[in-house]
Amino acid sequence: MAITLTSAYNVLGQAIPKMKARGGSIITIGSVASAIRGFPKRAAYGATKGGVLGLTKAIAADYIKEGIRANSICPGTVQSPSLDQRIAELTATMGDAKAVRKFFIDRQPSGRFGTAQEVAALCALLASDEGAFINGQLINIDGGITI
Repeated sequence: MAITLTSAYNVLGQAIPKMKARGGSIITIGSVASAIRGFPKRAAYGATKGGVLGLTKAIAADYIKEGIRANSICPGTVQSPSLDQRIAELTATMGDAKAVRKFFIDRQPSGRFGTAQEVAALCALLASDEGAFINGQLINIDGGITI
């Protein structure tokens, strides 16, 4: 709760007053493992990320007249150190790293993990003038996992 939701709430509470004079774009990082889709053994994570999504929607509604946009990017499974750690932990109990990795890939209809670069490109769009009409959205970037 402190790392995922409370920290976002506190940072945004400090940023928004400074943004009111000039507007801008707020981008939060949600997750498809939240209110969008439940995943086994991810209850606390999903609940806190669901809170981030609600916070984002509320900020978008509250500050649209001040020119502040707020959107949340909701990644699916992205190749990252965090994923590597989860795979290592499961491998320790299951004993087969290839099978664990295959499990995570198989739940992606695209047949692959997302990349940090793909998520960053979406951030760049939302922060840019080209994304100026996008507000209050929860955007899945998930290789089709929520289809």
